[in-house]
Amino acid sequence: MRAALRTVMLTTSAALVLTGCGSSSGPVDVFAAGAWPGRYADARNSSTAQADGLRDVAPAWSRPLGGAVTSPASVAANGQIFVTGATTVGCNLVSFQIDTGRKRWCTRLAPGVAGVTPAVDGMANIYVGEEGAMVSFNEHGQRRWRIPVSGTPGTAQFTGDGNLLFVTHFGQVNVLDPQTGKHAAPIFDLVPTPAATDGTNVPRLPNDHGLVACFGGSEDCPVATTPAVDLGTGRILVTLWRPGADRAAVVSMRYTGGDDARVVEEWSQTELPGGAATSPVLSADGATVYVHDGEGALWALDAGTGAPRWSHGLGYVASAGPAVSAEGLLVLAPGGRTGDLVALRDTGEAAEIVWRRDDVRQLGVPALTADGLGYTVARADDGLAALVFDAASGETLDAETLPGAAGFSVGTAVGPSGEFVTTTLPGEVYVLR
Repeated sequence: MRAALRTVMLTTSAALVLTGCGSSSGPVDVFAAGAWPGRYADARNSSTAQADGLRDVAPAWSRPLGGAVTSPASVAANGQIFVTGATTVGCNLVSFQIDTGRKRWCTRLAPGVAGVTPAVDGMANIYVGEEGAMVSFNEHGQRRWRIPVSGTPGTAQFTGDGNLLFVTHFGQVNVLDPQTGKHAAPIFDLVPTPAATDGTNVPRLPNDHGLVACFGGSEDCPVATTPAVDLGTGRILVTLWRPGADRAAVVSMRYTGGDDARVVEEWSQTELPGGAATSPVLSADGATVYVHDGEGALWALDAGTGAPRWSHGLGYVASAGPAVSAEGLLVLAPGGRTGDLVALRDTGEAAEIVWRRDDVRQLGVPALTADGLGYTVARADDGLAALVFDAASGETLDAETLPGAAGFSVGTAVGPSGEFVTTTLPGEVYVLR
């Protein structure tokens, strides 16, 4: 597949159909039309919604998937929720309607889909990976196309010209036309694959090789995180465990776009203690990359060079990158299954604590709304609770018990009308409004 032909880029009219709004001049933010259309809401991995939040919520419905859920749900602008699960029978990719909880459709893909959050475009088409392929479905569950790849695709993003970008866990970078599935740029391998010219006879690894290692990170799963994309510059940030290395690095690539579109590597930051442990997150201006290391610190790197700007010790290894508001507020995810609720601010030279809630034990990943609210899941006397807080002060605005919830939440999302959407590890989807 390294010799895959590059096809013609999206035309302006195709980009307008895909986004459903806006001008073709400047970057095409395909995510802009959705409520929570990616694993971390947007191309920057900011975990910040475009919708306003709700200060007072109440449980609306919950649905079991029949298996563990390890990747957050996504939500389309039309209110469709898409979630994958590690089910042994029946469907492992399911769509629910946010207002009623009705199952719209479901299907079964290869087991590797359980670690992937479907990416959603403005027309509620979804893009989701399974072992050896990227697959697209329309809002009714009809398959649009299926493109073979090497490895298992992680959660996809979109480029500034409206193409689909994803990296497989083997490190294969693909850019596809989302309408046809055809390649819009040559495949780029972060981990070079043996070729006939090498004079070697190395068997091709199965597409599910090393998937289990993606939950902790190792050489068997070179890319275990979701890339962050700067729509304006084409910069792509991802973590990469190179062959023979003892830790994962942060790698910057650039997608050039245009008639000779290609992906090229720019820089690699290999010196984070314990390696890069979470998906990179870009600041709103695209100048700073935030990533947690493997020894309990949050780092701010210069997006143009990879040079460290500062590090802030936390005392724990975080489970996900911070939620980053447009104003530069960083709300931290917990370490492991528990952790305080903490907000930092990037001063340019250091991180200062804005507030800390050591009375809150987070059992989820925080999400921010457009009007400055925060959603997360926390420990309650009788299990788990959905917590709404003021992002500027940390003040609790509402806390509602999630009926029958156990374990911890693997992700929080915000619906198009501010709905609180969360999924738990045992496999339950909850919606509050």
